[in-house]
Amino acid sequence: MTPLVRWARTHPLALDALVATGVLICMVAGSFVDPHGADGTYGWGARTPDALSLLLMVLGAAALVFRRIAPMYVLAATSTVSLVELVTGEPRAPVVMSAVVALFTVAASTDRPTTWRVGLATMAVLTCVAMFVGPLPWYAQENLGIFAWTGMAAAAGDAVRSRRAFVAAIRERAERAERTREEEARRRVAEERLRIARDLHDVVAHHIALVNVQAGVAAHVMDKRPDQAKEALSHVREASRSALNELRATVGLLRQTGDPEAPTEPAPGLDRLDDLVDTFRHAGLPVEVARAKDAPALPAAVDLAAFRVVQEALTNVQKHAGPACKAEVSVVRVGPNVEVSILDDGPGTPSPAAADENGGHGLLGMRERVSALGGTLTAGPRYGGGFRVHAILPVNARTATTSGDATT
Repeated sequence: MTPLVRWARTHPLALDALVATGVLICMVAGSFVDPHGADGTYGWGARTPDALSLLLMVLGAAALVFRRIAPMYVLAATSTVSLVELVTGEPRAPVVMSAVVALFTVAASTDRPTTWRVGLATMAVLTCVAMFVGPLPWYAQENLGIFAWTGMAAAAGDAVRSRRAFVAAIRERAERAERTREEEARRRVAEERLRIARDLHDVVAHHIALVNVQAGVAAHVMDKRPDQAKEALSHVREASRSALNELRATVGLLRQTGDPEAPTEPAPGLDRLDDLVDTFRHAGLPVEVARAKDAPALPAAVDLAAFRVVQEALTNVQKHAGPACKAEVSVVRVGPNVEVSILDDGPGTPSPAAADENGGHGLLGMRERVSALGGTLTAGPRYGGGFRVHAILPVNARTATTSGDATT
């Protein structure tokens, strides 16, 4: 933006005063020109305006200073002084120029219907008075010029208004698109933070629960059965090493693209279900698994979500179902969906749901994973005791929104 344009936008009244001064100079200069000079040419200085015409020109130009503040009133004032000049002026001075500028301002600052109504009324009144009341014959070129100039002023003002509206719409659309991009970026950041937090919770909760159980076993049998304590400590070491590896892979996703040693290990899936179940069996939780041996491979996001649901549900069983309980895991393909069920027969004190209410995020994380793929998850106590987690995952899930999970 140039300094002149910036000044014009910050000082509109001063700009209108300059415009009014320019219009006054043009009107006064035009009042000395005779359009009917010798040989059909314009004669400069062939006539001189009288005092009334000069007064009307000054009044019309002075009204233009306020054309942006009250465009309708300025148009009425300039039209009035123009009508007086059309009726009394002999020779006629171009006072109507002030009305032309005022009509342009009205058309540029209002809507199209108002421009049509006001423009046609101004054209009709000024032209008719000039033709049938003024001293010149109705067919004089000055009368036809009034019709042409008022019409062009209304058309030009409407074009300027349309252009401004078009530019404002483009600017508003660009600003809205920028806001949308910023909101989308914030939404993606929030989703990524939630996904990373969910993965960290799944990894840490599972392995730390196993470490806690095995450490408790080792502490209990350390004095009487050192061999069993040694085996428990071996499981603690294995679980902690697995936890560190998965944490390293998860946190490694936060590295920048150009950083070295980015994680390349694929995301866990149901192909690692047996290994997952073995870790719980070593921790003393009997787990039975039922699934098809030759089941077709699942999409990466669905495979990961099913694995995490089983992992989190068994972790909750290990922590909350109580001793002497057992769990059952089933993975079944039913039409276009994969159904994952985890059952236990323990009293569950406290239940996984109560644990979530007290600050845990296990069930919430499972629901978020399943919902992100367009599936459903239900969890609640079983009739007769125990707890049940049931997830339905569509095979052709909306993996586009969760493609980040597949790279964990």
